[in-house]
Amino acid sequence: MTDRHPVNPEPSDFEEHGHQRQLAGWTARLAMLAALAFSGYQIIVAAFHPFSSLVVRALHVSFLVMLIFVFYPARKGKSRSVVPWQDVLLALAGFSLGFYHFVFEADLIERAGDPNTTDLVIATLASVLVFEAARRVMGWALPLVCATFLAYAFFGQYLPLSIAHRGYGFDQIVSQLYLGSDGILGIPTLVSATYIFLFILFGTFLEHAGMIRLFNALALGLVGQAQGGPAKVAVISSGLMGTISGSGVANVLTVGQFTIPLMKRFGYTSVFAGAVEATSSMGGQIMPPVMGAVAFIMAETLNVPYADIVKAAVVPAALYYLTAFWMVHLEAGRLKLLGLSKEECPNPWLALKQHWYLALPLAVLVYMLFHGFTPMFSGMMGLALTAILILGTALATRISATALRYVFWVALGLGAASFAKWGIVPVLGVIVVLTLANAFVKGGHKTLHMMKMGLVDGAKQALGVGIACAIVGVIIGVLTLTGAASNFAGYILDIGQTSLFLSLLLTMIVCLLLGMGIPTIPNYIITSSIAAPALLKLGVPLIVSHMFVFYFGIMADLTPPVALAAFAAASIAKAPAMKIGFKATQIAIAGFVIPFMAVYDPALMMQGDPTIAAVVYIVFKATVAILLWGSAAVGYLWSALNMVERFLAAAAAFSLVVALPVTDEIGFAVGATFIIWHWLRSHRR
Repeated sequence: MTDRHPVNPEPSDFEEHGHQRQLAGWTARLAMLAALAFSGYQIIVAAFHPFSSLVVRALHVSFLVMLIFVFYPARKGKSRSVVPWQDVLLALAGFSLGFYHFVFEADLIERAGDPNTTDLVIATLASVLVFEAARRVMGWALPLVCATFLAYAFFGQYLPLSIAHRGYGFDQIVSQLYLGSDGILGIPTLVSATYIFLFILFGTFLEHAGMIRLFNALALGLVGQAQGGPAKVAVISSGLMGTISGSGVANVLTVGQFTIPLMKRFGYTSVFAGAVEATSSMGGQIMPPVMGAVAFIMAETLNVPYADIVKAAVVPAALYYLTAFWMVHLEAGRLKLLGLSKEECPNPWLALKQHWYLALPLAVLVYMLFHGFTPMFSGMMGLALTAILILGTALATRISATALRYVFWVALGLGAASFAKWGIVPVLGVIVVLTLANAFVKGGHKTLHMMKMGLVDGAKQALGVGIACAIVGVIIGVLTLTGAASNFAGYILDIGQTSLFLSLLLTMIVCLLLGMGIPTIPNYIITSSIAAPALLKLGVPLIVSHMFVFYFGIMADLTPPVALAAFAAASIAKAPAMKIGFKATQIAIAGFVIPFMAVYDPALMMQGDPTIAAVVYIVFKATVAILLWGSAAVGYLWSALNMVERFLAAAAAFSLVVALPVTDEIGFAVGATFIIWHWLRSHRR
């Protein structure tokens, strides 16, 4: 932000994934080189596709395991400044095991289904290392869930007949876990090794280039002076941040450092400030164009273009942020909170004029995603364009000659055009030239350092997502091998024959319960493998059924008792995480309502070839329901609501959500009655 802004946020000690070591000296330099090698490997894979799919996945996992053993200690109390010798050995072992597929790929294909002793030893060691790496990063919950599924594979034949399987040998199970493409090296790892890593790098590069400052300036300038402006700044800034970052907790830890102290200074309670930021940041996972990692896994699993997932998410994401914005507006009105002064709010148009070029990569990314390009190519394009912008802008601002600035913009245009037409090689040449030019220009080393840290931070941010994708492959492998998913799906189908709503409610509860201990990615993969096929058979469109599971996996990060986003916000707000979680659940009520509305009317997610009129109607109805829900929850509209008014508002909103015959008419009628009655009562005062 601008220097005149008075907020000096305190750094947060919350860590989204595990407890990272704070390395120094030569160990820090070696760890940085390893992270740079990881990012370099992923960029080479994306640009040139030098290996087969299975080798790419195996090497991706080997990098993940190596870096996790370097950056994460075995226990929280252990020294975080050095890497002990046993972790060095584990890191080297994990890295070397990934090359087994690289060296013996042809032999493994020939021996498929009949592994030798060496294959089994390598697969067992790799699986154990993945479990330990996941424990260090994610904690005990996810490895224990995966271990439960693994125990089912080994001993499921001894269970009651209704859930038992026929029994499988050690070689079959271990082969399924690591040697093939159905376990640890399955689709989630493929997506992590291709799309997800590129988009994480894209986000970190834009953050280092100053995108957060631009977003904050725009939000402050647009709504900072409005009633309750600081909270509205948090909603808009977090929503904008969600367009480049698919991690809700990461959004809390970046944007929240600025917005939470700002809200507290202007009269919001610590609990409400933390809840607003947690709610707004979690929406980043459903905010196009860069959604959470689950969206890429969903596209690959369903074999549909990523643009279809984005299209389905656009309206619900807008409604989600409308809910958060409306709730903070009502809370500000109830507490009579004012906005910031004009002097504290920067000019948004001036900020956009000065830094408009930062929006170019995002615009190019959106254009390519919606014009048939693959997510990998689009992500590579966005990343390369961001690198050119950072390097070229730094060079142009340090060279005063106007002619050279024109040369820069021409080179930028040619680089982008050549990339789109002739591939990656020309644009890599542009990046190399700009890098060398910055190395010889005064002050250019600072830019190169920023680029280097972008690559390092991208690799470190990918560790949590990547290892979650890897270990959840154990569950996929077991479900594929044993066919266990059909049992629970059959139970949902039996319930759904009498009540679709009860099937949806059961699925929601499973998502929320799983989300208490495991992240969104494994939550989605487990639940979608079990419940989504059943919902499809009950007539729910394919993408809607998967989005239903996805949304409640996200809401689990806001729902106590284990709400990661609330804990992250609590570390900045200095307030109890439980209270923040309960308040965030209230603010994010649309996140619970919208998936149900989409099931009963898929036009909300633009599924089923809806007409424009159908989309407009469902969006209007959802908006009215959100406005009524917010008024009933906060107890305020133009003035404080009495109990009868709150009941009418809630009843009208519920009627609009239910989607039964005549319930829409009842909802609109009751809602209109409530609004007229409350308006007359408020203005009589």
